[in-house]
Amino acid sequence: MKTNQFVLALATVLAFASCSKSDDISVPQFQAGKSITGETLTGSVNGTMLTGQTYYFSTPITINAGDTLVMQKGVKLLATDPAAQLIVKGVFISLGSKENPNWITGKEAYENPNNYKLNSLQDPNTDPGLKADGKFWGGIQCATTCSLVDIKWTHLDFAGGTVNDANIPDGYKSGADLFNIFFQNPDGVLILEDSWVYGSTTDACRINGGKIHIMRNTAEKLAYNDGDCFNVKNSTVGDMAYNLIIGTAKGGTKASNKGTYGSTQTNINMYNNTYVSGGWRSVDPDRGANVNYEQGARGNAYNNIFVNCKTGLRILENPAADFANCKYGNNLSYGDNITIVNDFYPVTHAAIPSVNDIPLPSSFLPANYLPGDVYNAPQLVGKNNPNFTNFPLPVPQIDKLSLYNFVGIYNFHLASNSPAIGKGYKAFTPLNATSAITKAELKATVSLPNIDLGAYPTDGSGNQH
Repeated sequence: MKTNQFVLALATVLAFASCSKSDDISVPQFQAGKSITGETLTGSVNGTMLTGQTYYFSTPITINAGDTLVMQKGVKLLATDPAAQLIVKGVFISLGSKENPNWITGKEAYENPNNYKLNSLQDPNTDPGLKADGKFWGGIQCATTCSLVDIKWTHLDFAGGTVNDANIPDGYKSGADLFNIFFQNPDGVLILEDSWVYGSTTDACRINGGKIHIMRNTAEKLAYNDGDCFNVKNSTVGDMAYNLIIGTAKGGTKASNKGTYGSTQTNINMYNNTYVSGGWRSVDPDRGANVNYEQGARGNAYNNIFVNCKTGLRILENPAADFANCKYGNNLSYGDNITIVNDFYPVTHAAIPSVNDIPLPSSFLPANYLPGDVYNAPQLVGKNNPNFTNFPLPVPQIDKLSLYNFVGIYNFHLASNSPAIGKGYKAFTPLNATSAITKAELKATVSLPNIDLGAYPTDGSGNQH
């Protein structure tokens, strides 16, 4: 039944697709249904938000099952009250472009970015990107009937907050923290590519089942003290690749088969991501891994770069991940203090070191090392610098390394002398779980594994930010 709902909804989107011209573009754009000309959105909405226009919302707005809401390129949807949310029961599409991205954020934050996106070391308690009362809208909350969320080149800034008991979205409990994106249809499709996420209350993206593609995004300052970046549960299949994830409270990319949201084993590839300063605000002392496989999940984790993250790759042994089908290696780890380097392989868990990792495990682990053993490797502090084009390593203020949690003027491309160049593994195939979406404007663009590590390979094929 759910599969039929997805096919019907997608057919509706494609049937309504037409050409629309705007004064500032020459290429016809994707459109579904009627053009939306009023500047304020309320109640139930559907149709197309037009290129270059600014729209406002102050309360939850709903895309009903069978309906579609489209944002053409260069659209701004600005919240004037934290109660504003997108409740998606049908289809939501945001088609920004590199030259003309879309924005969904607070009106105040958009108009005064220097007051909210602070590119200096900030106390989390006063940083507007992190503090609990600094969220301007309630995120994209999808019902189990939502068949497609397709977001490209879109700024999703300062979303979150807590559930309002007067309007509890599907899948939440009273008083719960709101995810920036909540998707929960194992037969549905979520595409999030080339976009930005700045600030959250908890997980930036929680997925309780779905076919997903999360690629080439940039995420900064996520969650105050309890939240991952991209966090998936049972019946979620897809790829997370070429993402720059900097300053998460807990983990960066996490896969678990926990729950009963469908009948498919969670299978997530996590490759060519760059993780910086992750895990330092977690209320759970056992969290902070930026690649994390838990309870029955499987996947490939190759070609990642970890810099000053609380712990390294985490493969949970109780309840156990699908060890036999978790494949990983060719990952580079860097740490500016002894605590970090002594947890490249978390001593509380059971990741088996890969002979292709940087640093080479045999160069610092004892010959009789077993997964989960305590080890001591002071010689690794400050070693294997990935040599980003512009980022201070070692950090000049070692007591504040967790506060290097923003992009600002930094540049995470690889300099020509980086040890991450040419050390990647390419002999695996992306899952491409969203391949059913074939229309040119809507389909995912899959970046293949690269011979270089991290989100910014030297051939320019990765993250475009």
